[in-house]
Order: sequence, then C-alpha cells, then structure tokens
Amino acid sequence: MLACGTSAPPEDGGVRSDAAHDATLDATVDSDATVDSDATVDTGDAPRDAANDSFVDTGGGDAAAPSRCEADETQIRCPRETLQIRDGLTALTNRDVHYQVPLGDPPPGGFPVVIMFQGSLFSAGLNWLGVRPGPFGNYYQAQTLMMLLDSGYAVITPEARFEGSTFWDTNIPPFSIAWETSGDHRLMLRLFEAIEAGDFGPLDAEQLYATGISSGGYMTSRMAVSYEGRFRALAIHSASYATCSGAVCLIPELPPDHPPTIFLHGSLDAVVPVFTMESYRDTLRADDIEVETVIDPAAGHAWIEAAPGAIVRFFNGVR
Repeated sequence: MLACGTSAPPEDGGVRSDAAHDATLDATVDSDATVDSDATVDTGDAPRDAANDSFVDTGGGDAAAPSRCEADETQIRCPRETLQIRDGLTALTNRDVHYQVPLGDPPPGGFPVVIMFQGSLFSAGLNWLGVRPGPFGNYYQAQTLMMLLDSGYAVITPEARFEGSTFWDTNIPPFSIAWETSGDHRLMLRLFEAIEAGDFGPLDAEQLYATGISSGGYMTSRMAVSYEGRFRALAIHSASYATCSGAVCLIPELPPDHPPTIFLHGSLDAVVPVFTMESYRDTLRADDIEVETVIDPAAGHAWIEAAPGAIVRFFNGVR
C-alpha cells in the first residue's frame, strides 16, 4: 500500500503531537439507503431492500459538521498524537502507537475506541493521510478513520514491528499456534493497560472495536480469538480468520462470544481470495453470530469505497 512517512519518535519515549487541523465532513451513514452500484452488500439475516440488496450510503449529510480532519476530493489528512509502548524488555522493541480522540466532550464513561491495524509492509501512518488517486484504496482507508472520529470514536493505530515495515504475528508460525509468546500479544496487553490508565485520553475500555486490512484484518480476527469478551464488534477487510494466510485457510471452532463482524472484500482480490472470507463468515453464521458482508465486484486487494460508511454504521448498530 501507499507509504506514508512518520516523524522520528521522541527521545524521551513520551507523547508526540502532530499538527492539528479542522475541516468539514461530507459523509453520513443511512441504514436504509442504497450502496453505490459498484458494490454489493449481503447482510445475512437482516431485512434488505429487495431491489438493491443493500444498506449502505456513504454520501450526503451535513457539510458544515466540524471534523478533526482536512478533506477534499483528492486528499484526507487527519492529525494524530503518538505514544510509545514497549512490546519486550528493551527500548529496541518500542512501538509507536498513533491515536486521536473526537472533537467535543467525552461521554460520561469516555469515548468508545476503534483499534485499526495496518496491512503488511507499510506504516500505520497510512491511516491518517489518504490520497486519490492512489493505490490500494488509501483514500477510503483515511476516510474510514475520519468518519470514525467524526462519529464519536477515538481511533488508535499501533505499528507492527520496525515502524510497520513488517507484518502482524497472528498467522506467522510459531506465533500462530503459540500466540502468548509473540511480541504482538505483549503489545496488545500493554495497549489495553494504557487505555484503562487514560494514557490515550478519556477512553471507555468497555467499548472496544477493531478493524484492519490484509495482515491487519487477520489481526482484527485475532482480537476475537485471543481476547474473548473485550471487543464489541469487528470489521475485517480483505482478510479472514486469524491464522489463515492467503488461499490457505482452515476455520476451527470459534469462540462462543465472537463479536458481531462485518466483512469487506473485493471480488477480484488475488492476494486473499474472497472464498476464504466467506468460509469464516459462514462459520459465524452457523454459530448464530451477527455478520454482514460488503463485497465490491470491481475491487481487488484494497479498501473499498463502501467501507467507511458501512463500518461506522455497523459499529453504531452494536453500541
């Protein structure tokens, strides 16, 4: 995916603040509206519009609504702060964790939190700057983050190792079968502690959500597998079950409290074939877990245009 540079971490290991911005948001979610004709939506057992078989609207709304982000037709830029969290015993294993909270006062219990996991080989900074045209749907990725912030969710984007230039451990042996030995597991435990301690601001540790693409989508599934009961809902983009990898995908017995999950995928995805996602989804359905599917028939391995509105609407539906 498109590389997005990040500044060097602070020497004291504390918080780094990037420049703040204000802009307008010209996007809303309407659960009764129709999706763009380039995408199809399967909402499982939910009632559907007979003509369009869809629920998603990513346009319209109040153009005067305040936003954390600057946005136009070609670029979205959202401000962030950065906290370093250690996933091991030395400073060599420090991870940058970027974050931002919504405008305005938090709810009594704090802001709900969405953790976004970036795909392989690129920094999590990619979530905060989107351009169009650009590869791999980067604009829609940043639009997803913007809409989450402007809908009242705090957003946290941790880096994979080496400033995101690697990948998540979830489906990499031996960690795929011994997750507790992985650095990413230690990162998640310390990330949960930091949320509860207020290190990212006034957040509600009881309202956690997760989303991610590709390797980050597998990592999103890992939140259900290894941290049972912590997450309210998941949005898995261009990925499948936590230990699957590309076309190789076996779905085991799933946790009985697996969170409600929306799957987003391009039909033309040659990196993570859509049938691997469908196997995961169908297993969840058989277990009576709430699921929804948004498939773009024209997209490959990339964030799809319907994703921002669909993810916000789905998360709002389980809050």
